[in-house]
Amino acid sequence: MESKRINKYLSEVGFCSRRKADEYISLGRVYINGKVAELGSKVNMDDEIKVDGEIIQNTNKKRVYIAFNKPIGIECTGNPKVKDNIIDFINHKERLFTIGRIDKQSEGLILLTNNGDIVNNVLRAENKKEKEYMVWVNKNITQDFIEKMRKGVRIMGKMTKRCYVKRINDNRFKIVLIQGMNRQIRRMCEVLGYRVTKLKRIRIMNIHLDINVGEYRNLNEEEVKKLFNQ
Repeated sequence: MESKRINKYLSEVGFCSRRKADEYISLGRVYINGKVAELGSKVNMDDEIKVDGEIIQNTNKKRVYIAFNKPIGIECTGNPKVKDNIIDFINHKERLFTIGRIDKQSEGLILLTNNGDIVNNVLRAENKKEKEYMVWVNKNITQDFIEKMRKGVRIMGKMTKRCYVKRINDNRFKIVLIQGMNRQIRRMCEVLGYRVTKLKRIRIMNIHLDINVGEYRNLNEEEVKKLFNQ
């Protein structure tokens, strides 16, 4: 291969995202030919690259993209020190990391891949991608609540964007977001005097939740293509 930046190399071989690679490099955990790597260091095919003493090799493995139905209680992190982390739960043969997150107390659709190079690209386009949720709350849903959710709610010092909201029954509604603020739906409901009792993500763009809780499937060709169409 032609020389390329070490962070790009580590993401392309599926070790981690570029952002995470920069963290490892800054902490002095990455070595090139026995020397500590620096931000911006470049590598070639015949270089020996190690992270925490582990030799990282470009094996040109097939890219993996999966849709996973995350159960409640599983945390979206690859940190092995975190109990019930998503990577250990899935136990895939490839080294995977998540595209985005769902909070620990929520369930539903999340995407994972061994292609570190795509993660930041997808996240940068986060505010253009529809994400659909089914939400249960602790009391009867009023039309006033629906209208306020649609128009936007001030949380964390800013107004949320206008969004699609539809009442399903007395205590359940559907919402489609094109932004991803931390615990956004829960915070919006709290401001309006409601408490979320259950939250499930059922769609990301054209990818629908169609598998049982705790199971995963490979994305089809059309779904993968959509991921790259930023």
